[in-house]
Amino acid sequence: MGDAFRCYIDNAIQWAETHLGNNAYAGRCLAFVEDAYERSNQIEVFGGSSAHESAEIYDARQNFGQPPTLGAFVFYDCFGTLFETYQNWGHVGLCIGEGRVIHAWNVVRVDNYLDVEKLTPAPGWIAPHYIGWTPVERIFQGYRKKTWNT
Repeated sequence: MGDAFRCYIDNAIQWAETHLGNNAYAGRCLAFVEDAYERSNQIEVFGGSSAHESAEIYDARQNFGQPPTLGAFVFYDCFGTLFETYQNWGHVGLCIGEGRVIHAWNVVRVDNYLDVEKLTPAPGWIAPHYIGWTPVERIFQGYRKKTWNT
């Protein structure tokens, strides 16, 4: 990670930490990690429409093992029913260092990246399965400045 992204990462982590315990992002993990970057930095990033789709776009499966960098998106396969469709919607968290991720589950929380697999899923869902991570440099490809309303 270059110093070019350090301010963006610090802002995203600080924003995310202010939401600990909040249930407004339950079932919306991708929105949470994207909002952490976007709203704290007045930018817009462009991933997929689900955590699973974003993991595929960002080639997360090629980066296995403990996420080595702050600010990386950490991805999981996660199957369940949403909008009357059963599929792999995925799950994602934001790496905050030392193998920990902040993510939206039933509430925004911090867990070891492997302990996320042990969380109790919502009815009709299976527990997440870790698949890999994506560095912030990849997440920022094609980003643009944007003013967000509070």
